[in-house]
Amino acid sequence: MTEQVAKTPRERYRAQVRAEIKQRGWEQIATAGASALSLNAIAKQMGMSGPALYRYFGGRDELITELVRDAYRSLADTFRAASEAGADVTALAHALRGWALQDPQRYFLIYGTPVPGYQAPDDTTAISSEIMATLLDACAALPLDGPATSFEAHLEDHRDWADGHPAAPAALHRALTFWTRLHGVLSLELAGHFAGMGIDPAQLFAAELDDLAGTPAS
Repeated sequence: MTEQVAKTPRERYRAQVRAEIKQRGWEQIATAGASALSLNAIAKQMGMSGPALYRYFGGRDELITELVRDAYRSLADTFRAASEAGADVTALAHALRGWALQDPQRYFLIYGTPVPGYQAPDDTTAISSEIMATLLDACAALPLDGPATSFEAHLEDHRDWADGHPAAPAALHRALTFWTRLHGVLSLELAGHFAGMGIDPAQLFAAELDDLAGTPAS
């Protein structure tokens, strides 16, 4: 068995600086949003020149990509851990909400308004597919009674987003319904749109989840 070669001091230093740059990036996003991310501002905070910082990240988009990858990977790992612990679709939904509430700006980076002028690379889509695959597994395990719908017929020929998952069209429909409705509630909650309405977002989320889990998608 080949032993992993230890990082050199230079490599360790580079990794530490990149980690600090990313942390500063998250702080900027939390304050002003991803569209305001500035490598020059980060360099100033770290006591570095702009050109020096660009040795660690080639530009704003490269830093955003690293943050997007980290966010997707964090949620994918959260879903995988929940699934390995026996989570059903209801438990996965609560895992999603807990993850989102833990760091709203991380949630908005991948599920909020797209950053103007930024295009995420294909590998971030691959990580997001892991998240959907876990949800599809859970939905495929549910009883899916009731007549087929016209949308399920549509999904027979429009399932590329499922990345080859063998779930039946009814399970695909259920997964999409869970994903869209629960993200809708979460996005409104995290953006503060329930403030002043006198309702408990947690109870609204639970009510939506009960409805989804107890009624076949139609």
